[in-house]
Amino acid sequence: MARGRRPEETVGLRQLVIDAWSWLNYKPVMAEAGRPGSRAFPELAKTWVPPHELRRLAAYKVLASYDNNQAGQLAAAGGDASALERRELGDAAKLVDTALGYLLGSEQTITVEGADHADEETPQPGAVEAAAVQDRLRKWADKELLTFRIQQAERAAVLLGDSVMVLAWNPAKQRPTLRVYDPGFFFPQWGDEDEDFPSRVHLAWELPADDEAGLKARVRRVTYELGPIAEGVGGEDVEGGGSTAGIRTYPWEPGRASNVTCYLTDAEWLLEDLKNGETLDQLPMDKAAYRVRPDGTELNRLDLMIDFVPVVHIANTIPDGGEHWGRSILARVLQALDELAATDSDSSAASATTGTPIIGLAGARLPVDRATGKPQELQVKAGAVWQLGETGRMDALDTSPQLAELRARVDHLLERIAANSRVTAAGLGTLDATEVPSGYALKLALGPLDALVGMMRLAREHKYRLLFKMVQRLYQAGRGEGWSSGETLPARLAWAPHTPTDRAAVLEEVVTAYGAGVLSLETAVTMLLEAGYPIKDASQEVARIRAKAEEEAAARVEEAASRRRKPDGEGDREMGEGVTEQDTGRASGSVGG
Repeated sequence: MARGRRPEETVGLRQLVIDAWSWLNYKPVMAEAGRPGSRAFPELAKTWVPPHELRRLAAYKVLASYDNNQAGQLAAAGGDASALERRELGDAAKLVDTALGYLLGSEQTITVEGADHADEETPQPGAVEAAAVQDRLRKWADKELLTFRIQQAERAAVLLGDSVMVLAWNPAKQRPTLRVYDPGFFFPQWGDEDEDFPSRVHLAWELPADDEAGLKARVRRVTYELGPIAEGVGGEDVEGGGSTAGIRTYPWEPGRASNVTCYLTDAEWLLEDLKNGETLDQLPMDKAAYRVRPDGTELNRLDLMIDFVPVVHIANTIPDGGEHWGRSILARVLQALDELAATDSDSSAASATTGTPIIGLAGARLPVDRATGKPQELQVKAGAVWQLGETGRMDALDTSPQLAELRARVDHLLERIAANSRVTAAGLGTLDATEVPSGYALKLALGPLDALVGMMRLAREHKYRLLFKMVQRLYQAGRGEGWSSGETLPARLAWAPHTPTDRAAVLEEVVTAYGAGVLSLETAVTMLLEAGYPIKDASQEVARIRAKAEEEAAARVEEAASRRRKPDGEGDREMGEGVTEQDTGRASGSVGG
């Protein structure tokens, strides 16, 4: 029974299963609770796949088929032969990409709490250190192509509901590396229902046979597991700490001894060596072929010298109680997408009979084929001439009303999909701009989209904080340049606004509030940054503004000093001349009047 699944109830010959993937029960490939997708996805029938993971893996396959316009082929594999004629025009992929674009915004920025105050005249305690960590994290992000990795991970999360990112220390590059994995390769092992994070994680996938290279079909499993430090194995001394047999002091927790470490195992098994019942967590270790690192180290319970599993699972939505898996953006509208594809197919068939109608002839003189002596078949084409008798008649079947109805139904389904997915018609770009009376009305129309993006970003907030915490600790464990022992600073991923902002209104608000003294300069610049102004770094922009203000103040002081240094009476004469000219102008004006 899957984690969080409620008890099954027998209904006739079928089972009613309520779990995180119940919205797919209407699909024939998911109707069988015990072996879902066994016909359509034969790879799920492998003996090493845990039975309680089958529904999740089958759900990923179904969602991927919609993204690739293959839902009709999937339905045909489930027994619906007519589904092969179904027209799929990319509506599912468009919904996924649109939701992904609003989630990501125009850019993502790493921020460390307190870093914006480092450039103040009297910076707050820890602000300088926070700014240094923020700068180092941003440099790591540039080298590791973090924006690209986030795009990879988040599209999988929006489409499938889940995504997985894995960190590893690279001694050659002297930095943590980040890789994105298919969530179908991710198999966490939960030891306790109350655990926030699994203490053991498998990443497993099947490697096909390669006859040319002489390789047989095999399964690869990468395992991260927390466990006690082996007796007689101590960690290397670190700055501000040390280690003894079975006990270790980690640089991010100086003064606190720990007996826990993370072990890495990377091995392969031949499929022919596996027997029934030997699932992923019970593979025979005596038949394993362990992988070897470039330096010759065998990856068999390799001590990574860290006390956490460097794997981050991202859920697209906030999971229900007792669950850990997210929900795809397509989940609630999947049946509507099926209806849309069927309507598009019917509309295509109706348009064929409208453009080339069915014609009935009465009293026509049909041309005769001289070779066979039989009447020739008439064709509806431009320039065709048919001879009709005195009582002849031609009737054409008009299917244009049905075509118009089908097109209206397509529009109705698109509106339903936009509303139920909460992306909204305005978000999808199908809303006619002339139908929006004001900007306030548009804001109300985008309300569900705002709530959707807020929920999706909230579901990821803690996971990205965890990711950056792991990056800092891997740098500390690997003795990266500039990274000393000490507490890990909280860092987060800041998202740009997902909808256009009225920049002029924000600028007016910032100028008024800052001028009145109710906003600090840091807050004002941050508001402009979030509004879309081309500000790369808020702290640097604040520093430039203050430097310019100091230069202008110094120039004014110098100008005032130079005036005071002029000979006696010169300043008075200049002032007097100015007054005389002004008075003269006024007098002339009076005379002219």
